[in-house]
Amino acid sequence: MSAFNLTPSVPLTFILNGIPGLEAAHIWISIPFSTFYVISLLANFMVLFVVAKEETLHKPMYLLLCMLALTEIGTITCIVPKALCIFWFGFKGITMDGCLTQMFFLYLSDATHSAILVTMAFDRYVAICNPLRYDTILTNARIAKLGLVGLIRAVLLVLPVPLLLRRLPFCTNPLILHTFCEHMTVVKISCGDTRVNEIYTLVIIFMTIGLDLTLIGLTYVLIIRAVLRLSSKKAHQKALNTCIAHISVVLMSYTPFLYSILTHRSGQGIPAHVHFLLANLRLFVPPILNPIIYGVKTKELRDKVGKYICRM
Repeated sequence: MSAFNLTPSVPLTFILNGIPGLEAAHIWISIPFSTFYVISLLANFMVLFVVAKEETLHKPMYLLLCMLALTEIGTITCIVPKALCIFWFGFKGITMDGCLTQMFFLYLSDATHSAILVTMAFDRYVAICNPLRYDTILTNARIAKLGLVGLIRAVLLVLPVPLLLRRLPFCTNPLILHTFCEHMTVVKISCGDTRVNEIYTLVIIFMTIGLDLTLIGLTYVLIIRAVLRLSSKKAHQKALNTCIAHISVVLMSYTPFLYSILTHRSGQGIPAHVHFLLANLRLFVPPILNPIIYGVKTKELRDKVGKYICRM
């Protein structure tokens, strides 16, 4: 048995299998992968470019949109280039350090993204419940500080994940049935005791998804209470319309992630390629649709984007 165990003198290399059961179709699957990646980059870089160029958009809401775009670019860039190397060239190997680095930056982007959604909910709360003081409460400097706090929280929560994984023993050349180093997928192929890793995974889920969803929910309770106090239905509709884009982004960001977690832990009868599709759904959908949603629902941004597109 010792021949199959990892020793300190042997550098560990994981094998990323790709999509379990669909290996023969990797070339075809790479087409939507690369297409979605390019669309995501173009859409999010367009938001960053337009907001940077237009001084009229140098406002807290658009600064938050830029933060959101940066996290989404980071999320897909952590995953897609390596996945395309697997699909196109069969480069399935990834070192232990490479795997842990990919995992760290992926979950760092996820946790920061979640914190930004909470800040955006607070932005909508102030805009609806205290509009006269909006400019004094939410300045660009304050938004930047809130974004930094979210980033620091993400680093502190995510950093133990690769450190805890590094202490685990792995069999030689362990096979990961995925296109990227998903935490629980890597934990399951360990030869050692993974209870600490599994418990800490629950801690992270509670401290990010659980806490952030609770804060967003409480914020919208306060928003709805304030809206119901308005006298006219037209005022109700105008106030709620300002929240539609954010609510849509929240649903698209959290629903696939929560469903993926539930099926990963309890869906033993679900085929492996379904787990894969769910995991990638949560990675691809928000970066593609979020810029479109805010572009459609935010007239000021829509007009500026249209202006630059017409110039091309």
